[in-house]
Amino acid sequence: MNGKARCLASIKGEPVDRTPVFPLLMFFAQQRAGITYRQYATNGRALADAQLNIRERFPLDAVTICSDAFRVTADLGGEMAYPEDKPPYATRPLVASESDLHRLGRPNPLAQGSRMADRVEATRIVADAIGDECLVLGWVDMPFAEACSICGVAEFMMMLVDQPTLAHRILEFVTEIVIDFGVAQIQAGAAMVGAGDAAASLVSPAHYREFALPYEQRVIDRIHEAGGLVKLHICGNTKHLLGDMVRSGADLFNVDHLVAFESACEVYGQSGVCFKGNLDPVADFLQSTPQRCAERSAELIARAKGLRYMLSAGCEIPANVPDEVFRAFCEAPQRAR
Repeated sequence: MNGKARCLASIKGEPVDRTPVFPLLMFFAQQRAGITYRQYATNGRALADAQLNIRERFPLDAVTICSDAFRVTADLGGEMAYPEDKPPYATRPLVASESDLHRLGRPNPLAQGSRMADRVEATRIVADAIGDECLVLGWVDMPFAEACSICGVAEFMMMLVDQPTLAHRILEFVTEIVIDFGVAQIQAGAAMVGAGDAAASLVSPAHYREFALPYEQRVIDRIHEAGGLVKLHICGNTKHLLGDMVRSGADLFNVDHLVAFESACEVYGQSGVCFKGNLDPVADFLQSTPQRCAERSAELIARAKGLRYMLSAGCEIPANVPDEVFRAFCEAPQRAR
């Protein structure tokens, strides 16, 4: 059973030979490729080669084509910074008013020279190389997260209370762009799209149900229609949102280390959906030893026995994690069989 088949079987609740290994790697991949983060985030070929390099060195079942959260913002005309050693970011908000929103057009995710097209191309390269044997994910940020990117997190959070009508108009606008971007990556060969909505962890269940969930559902429905799967990735403590997140319709859910693993097992187990996580990227990787990392991985595999589960950290693996620790994590499921 290869990595792709193993992941797909886990999602469907079918038998697998071992628990799939499904980390999120950005800085870790960039550093081992010997390139700057600016190169990794702005050159699709470099991003693809970095991910392929990691797949050659470690027994991974899935790879994700991800670098930063500002592809859409850049293509909308946002003022961007591209540091050498950290992800690109918008230097100032792009939308602060209704008139700002009206000035924006709907960008083409395949437009030559665009940041979205760069990720689509990276996805195509990786899918062509290993897509038959490894689960290849593209990446989008969900509409709520995109709205925070183009407006500023604090500014958009205030808008939910002070200008909810404008907030919904912004969400409506970015939803269609996120759908275009996600479908383009499925058409490029990705079997699944990772969908980040980290800022949604900061809001109440009521605000999540009004401003995040409906738009997540629309994105997921359209990616499903295009033949792809979706992983919903919301960093932070989402214990208060777990039940609502299931209603998004995603095929796989990432669980941050801030969420009690038992809570995730209960919610996702009862719902009959697949989840992954929730090793602490710092305590269980960066500050750990190979033996301890393997032990913690085995603990989670044992706790999730009988559930649809994949081994993962709660979020991205830090760049400075020793290779020996990361390898112990990757090989833990083989020892746990």
